[in-house]
Amino acid sequence: MSIRIVRLGTPRQDNEGARIGTVRRPPRGVPRTEFASGNWYDVWFPNLAPSVETMKLGQGAGTASEWATFARRYRAEMATPGNAHAIGLLATLSHASNFSVGCYCEDESRCHRSILRELLAEKGAKLEG
Repeated sequence: MSIRIVRLGTPRQDNEGARIGTVRRPPRGVPRTEFASGNWYDVWFPNLAPSVETMKLGQGAGTASEWATFARRYRAEMATPGNAHAIGLLATLSHASNFSVGCYCEDESRCHRSILRELLAEKGAKLEG
């Protein structure tokens, strides 16, 4: 049992389990009825996405310093009681079932999901790969 960190919209891997979309907005131009069948996500969970303002910081980060500012802001958002509880819940569930969390970004190293991976690991999540 474990969590996979994935790029939404990519083919699913064997035993991946349910996909959780940790994105602020649904995929553009995709009917809701096709979110799961199109390998986007089964459940939308925007609570673990960066706020719009923080997301813009990450998208515009061209330097290591700008990325570090984004990472600090996102970590602060995820430290709020509701978000910290959600991360802890996912970490606990990772020991009992397979599922994945993801975002649309092509490069995980420049995406909030890289930080979400770290936050899940810090809470004791069992992570795949």
